[in-house]
Amino acid sequence: MKYRNYLVTLSTLISLSVHLLMAGQKPSSGDEVRVKVLKVPSVSSSNTFYKGNRQPLIPSPLYKLPIGAIQPEGWLKTQLDCMADGFTGHLDEISKWCNIKVSAWANSEGEGDYGWEELPYWLRGYTDLGYILHNKRIIDESKRWIDSTLASQDSSGWFGPRVNLTNHDIWPNMLMLFVMRSYYEATGDKRVIPFMLRYFRWMSRQPLANILPGSWQKWRGGDNLEHIIWLYNETGEKWLLDVARVNHERTADWEGGIPTWHGVNLAEGFREPAEYYQITNDRRYLRSTIDDYDSVIDIYGQVPGGLYGADEDCRVGYTGARQATETCTMVEMMHSTEMLTRITGKPIWADRCETVAFNSLPASMTPDLKGLHYFTAPNQVQLDTANKAPMIENDGDMFSYDPWDYRCCQHNVAFGWPYFAENLWMATANNGVAAVLYAPSSVELKVGEGTQVRIAESTDYPFRGAIEFKISAPSPARFPLMLRIPGWCKHADVKINGNSVEAAAGPDTWVSLEREWKNGDVVTLTLPMQISVKVWTKDMNSVSVMRGPLAYSLKIGEKWVKYGGTEKWPAYEVFPTTKWNYGLVVDVKDPSRSFQVVEKPGPLAKQPFDLDTAPIELTADGRLIPQWKLESNGMVGSLQESPVKSDEPVEKVTLVPMGCARLRISAFPVIGDGAGVNSWR
Repeated sequence: MKYRNYLVTLSTLISLSVHLLMAGQKPSSGDEVRVKVLKVPSVSSSNTFYKGNRQPLIPSPLYKLPIGAIQPEGWLKTQLDCMADGFTGHLDEISKWCNIKVSAWANSEGEGDYGWEELPYWLRGYTDLGYILHNKRIIDESKRWIDSTLASQDSSGWFGPRVNLTNHDIWPNMLMLFVMRSYYEATGDKRVIPFMLRYFRWMSRQPLANILPGSWQKWRGGDNLEHIIWLYNETGEKWLLDVARVNHERTADWEGGIPTWHGVNLAEGFREPAEYYQITNDRRYLRSTIDDYDSVIDIYGQVPGGLYGADEDCRVGYTGARQATETCTMVEMMHSTEMLTRITGKPIWADRCETVAFNSLPASMTPDLKGLHYFTAPNQVQLDTANKAPMIENDGDMFSYDPWDYRCCQHNVAFGWPYFAENLWMATANNGVAAVLYAPSSVELKVGEGTQVRIAESTDYPFRGAIEFKISAPSPARFPLMLRIPGWCKHADVKINGNSVEAAAGPDTWVSLEREWKNGDVVTLTLPMQISVKVWTKDMNSVSVMRGPLAYSLKIGEKWVKYGGTEKWPAYEVFPTTKWNYGLVVDVKDPSRSFQVVEKPGPLAKQPFDLDTAPIELTADGRLIPQWKLESNGMVGSLQESPVKSDEPVEKVTLVPMGCARLRISAFPVIGDGAGVNSWR
């Protein structure tokens, strides 16, 4: 009997060896892969090389890597290069708030002009941009501001413009601390940690009435809490946890509901309870963040693009697809979802970040990133200078592209793409690494027992679903490599060196691949992109067309008209040159029958988020709705209840990714016939 078992075992080993040799591999225990499908990354161990939460904070499921560890490539690097060459990289020439000769931020005594949010808004993206791109000009310019700010700290611990101290307003300092953290990550400058400790000692001595007394700082106190938790994790100074508690108590009550309906406040503020959850380990705080997000989206976010209508504030009755979102709100929502991905480990927050980044953010700026506008809407077919109030809450020009105007967004947009690039990859427990947000890039980090590896990610994502990861390592190293499966993907395919991996990974999960990785190993992840249709039952039963992470908009011809600015920094209005008032003829139950996918051959254009270079188009049937017109002020007419009657002939219409369309119809009426069809009035 023992002899028979020995023969069976020998036969099995021979069979396995033959199989591996046929695959071009040598049999090795290092080739065995341990596959897990996880809802969240494991926290049963920590990471030896990268800082996460210290006790008594909850363990970190994901760890942010320092600036410089991740290098963006391809289309993402194009965004950053365009930022460096565009208005963000030259605001010191354009913006009076960034004039180092007069700014209170550049004065060691905190005296001077323009001492509020604009300069640190810009600097927190500008500094990161410089270190990501290794751009000496930007690094040198940002360091001038940083050195001045460090020199402004007095014996009490306060730093920055004195007017803010007089007003008990620490909101601008919250922004400048983002700059200091990034600068420390990039350089290790030993001045930063003592500087921050002295500042929070100052805060700990203030009367409670002077801490976050009102306005932006009270609603956005989570920004300050983020810094306190970061500093605690760096230093282990337990008194900081008391400062964190007071900061939370003095912040607006995001646990009790929504204390402000201002668009940017919402994007920043809703995450604060989840931040505090790290200290309390009380999941009710995490639940409050989720409830706040759901409440806003349920009323004002029934539109494509991942955001909500708040053309300054969310307003009762103004919930449709023509209501717009501040550019500030876009980048703040991306930051919040990046943070919540790290705090919770839930893939859905990374999905939400990508939705905003790919569909909403690109259209807020010109394709060369030399101009922006204040408001971007899912349905927005004319970008002129005319006043759109009261349909839009704010008076004046809010839609045209202009590098000179829009004050807060002009400066704050600077951190959107740099922070996105910094969060593509994160470290995990057990000294592993996770691919969190997908874009062409590479990452270098320590894994396993301390091996420095490089992983190069090659992909045309979000336009195509194939992603390749190539590992470079000086010696074999065992560690887990985690891949995020987006919520829209039903059947992901994973291969290692061409061999399929059995991983029954559903949507919104992580696939963990743990093995001994060798130099030259290649992992391929395929995320099939199927067409789907989202019916917005709370927005007139309009529909949006989705494929993978991208929503699609009608392709509308654009006429760009220069109306101001300078030759180097022009301002533009954009007018439609083709008809835009179409409804779709679509089979909602089987949308694949209603659309044809047209992929442009060859590599992506350097700037794919442009109407002329859109890599993917969809064709569909549509009918004109002649009664759907522009308002007298140039704003698109509001949607009416679908299905809609149209006697116009069927035409072929073309859809492009929403992020490529500066003029856009992204929430469409549905054409119908028979009983129950509505006539457009």
